[in-house]
Amino acid sequence: MAVQISPSILSADFARLADEAAAVAAVADWLHVDVMDNHFVPNLTLGLPVVQALLKHATLPLDCHLMIEEPDRWAPEYAAAGARAGLAVNPGTAVEPYQDLLPEIDMLLLMTVEPGFGGQPFLDMVLPKLRRARALVGGRDAAVWLQVDGGVSEETIERWAQAGADVFVAGSAVYGSEDPARAVQALRAQAERATAHAAWVRQER
Repeated sequence: MAVQISPSILSADFARLADEAAAVAAVADWLHVDVMDNHFVPNLTLGLPVVQALLKHATLPLDCHLMIEEPDRWAPEYAAAGARAGLAVNPGTAVEPYQDLLPEIDMLLLMTVEPGFGGQPFLDMVLPKLRRARALVGGRDAAVWLQVDGGVSEETIERWAQAGADVFVAGSAVYGSEDPARAVQALRAQAERATAHAAWVRQER
């Protein structure tokens, strides 16, 4: 699959979410929305009413990452407008036990930091797991997206691309820059170059 960039509004100005979404609308693929309830993870961000309001203004598809208790209760409402299914795995959680679920999902998200707060440095320990996940998911034409979230920046994105990611969540690297749109374009260019030379892509040629 082609490289996808999903800016995370966790690093955006919450008082200007519509404007922040518009700032990357022409260059990004999705808009990543971290929903945290201060129970499942130690942070409180935003909930369903804000997501519903954002849907009215954002032109990009929303990539909602639910870090909440009782997902069976709340997830259907987030999916009511039409959604694909993803599975998120924390840094210390192995992917192999979930191999049988891969045909049931559209995206596998590997957290590359401990979930809860933006701006954290990525954890090197996830790179080998990402390579194993790519082997499980399949090559470039796989039906499942492989997403990484946490510490994605100009300094790290090429390593994630080389290891097998094709969807990249970037928060601080986008919304912490003076020009969010240009930051997205730069990240995409780096990821595309790294992907083109990645071992997991070359093996298919």
